[in-house]
Amino acid sequence: MTITKERLIKQIETFPDEISIDEVIERLIVIEKLEIRIKESDQNETISEEDLKNEMETWFE
Repeated sequence: MTITKERLIKQIETFPDEISIDEVIERLIVIEKLEIRIKESDQNETISEEDLKNEMETWFE
């Protein structure tokens, strides 16, 4: 996924005045993941809670 310079600037403006490079990268990764999940949700690319429970049950078999 890509981010526009404008969007990046808006995000950076929300950061504290002093922040480590690692934290900047971590925050940008979280933002990217959230935006991807929101887009998936908007496009109904999600699974129901019941399907999730069923899938998780197979993980522990």
